[in-house]
Amino acid sequence: MIVEVISPNQTLFSGEAASVTLPGNLGSFTILNHHAPIVSVLEAGKVLVETDNGKEEYDIKGGFVEQHDNKVTICIE
Repeated sequence: MIVEVISPNQTLFSGEAASVTLPGNLGSFTILNHHAPIVSVLEAGKVLVETDNGKEEYDIKGGFVEQHDNKVTICIE
């Protein structure tokens, strides 16, 4: 799936990923390939993007995520 992690100032990650783990307001959750469409608010915590080359980790203060048609867009503070 295609994942983008963006902040107001820059794009932190853009590329293929196997999974993304996010800090939701009811606890962390993982989005995998072909996940059902979702829009969710994110709480302070860590975003973990797993790729074929390893893991990318981002500390966030909050934000939101949208997943649709195997594209995950994560907007963070």
